[in-house]
Amino acid sequence: MAYFGISQYDRPVPKLDEWIRRRMRMCYWKQWRWPRTKIKNLLALGVSLKSAIQHGCSSNSYWQMSRTPVINQAISNAWLQEQGLLSVKDLWCKAQGYTAKKKRGKASSSEPTC
Repeated sequence: MAYFGISQYDRPVPKLDEWIRRRMRMCYWKQWRWPRTKIKNLLALGVSLKSAIQHGCSSNSYWQMSRTPVINQAISNAWLQEQGLLSVKDLWCKAQGYTAKKKRGKASSSEPTC
């Protein structure tokens, strides 16, 4: 956040956040290395057997596989957050002094929300 934290221009922040999550999915996919390991891990993350076999044995590149719906379902944003991945968007909002989204009716108009 050293570079992006000082900028008040928020447009690149969500794209950067998406790119980092995709890169992390690619790294996990690459780390699993062998088709048997990929299938086993996909099954453990709740993917159907047929989809796990199709994707585990795929010869597509790691970067292409990180964008497939099955990988996005298995290695979800919530799962990545449980693994310790921080959201750049949340960090940027905190650095800019924005508060978390409030429930409807409770947010005052003077407080910015992110």
